[in-house]
Amino acid sequence: MNLTQLLILQFTAHLLSDYLLQPGKQALEKNELGFKSQFLKWHILITFLVSWLLSFQLNFVFAALAIAILHWLTDGFKRIINTHPQLGKHAFFIDQALHLIVITVVVLLFNRYFELDPLFGIPVKAKYLLIVAGYIFCAKPANIFIKGIFNAFEVQTTNTGNVDLPNAGKLIGIIERFLVLTFIILNQFQAVGFLIAAKSILRFKDDLKAEYVLIGTMLSFALAIGMGILINQF
Repeated sequence: MNLTQLLILQFTAHLLSDYLLQPGKQALEKNELGFKSQFLKWHILITFLVSWLLSFQLNFVFAALAIAILHWLTDGFKRIINTHPQLGKHAFFIDQALHLIVITVVVLLFNRYFELDPLFGIPVKAKYLLIVAGYIFCAKPANIFIKGIFNAFEVQTTNTGNVDLPNAGKLIGIIERFLVLTFIILNQFQAVGFLIAAKSILRFKDDLKAEYVLIGTMLSFALAIGMGILINQF
């Protein structure tokens, strides 16, 4: 294992614990109540366990504990940021930036003072670990990321006549990002163009929701394309 692999594994652990393993209702409760949230302690326990397990090293336990404790402090004080008149709409990005900075610093310090000695060899290249992280990101995390951008720029739809199926847009977004990421990794850029054209024909309607859908679609494709380009650099 090298430093790059450990960083990717810890970023993957963050995606799993902070998104896939964190139900939406409990996350809202945690954001509103901060340290008073009953879910917060379970979330931190999950954060610690996933971080430690994905390090594949017994001696990473203290580093995982440091990540979990700092995660607890960040999430606990997030309630203050949420209620701030200027910073509130940017709370999601401030929160995530702090988490990623903590993970990066802890991993760099661990690499400096401890030998990277996993319990068993990890023959998987960093690129393939990043591909796994990329697909995880393109699922639920990307949906929440796009929602955070909407909140930051106060983008909303006033269309009350919405007849779309519940959560259909989220599912469509996940599927399209998976397809785009796959096409980019395979260097099939023309297929991405075809997919964009196909969605433009099938999805957009002449109503008040059109611009909202357009922004979401552009962000969705941009995230998947950006992740694909990053993966191809390895």
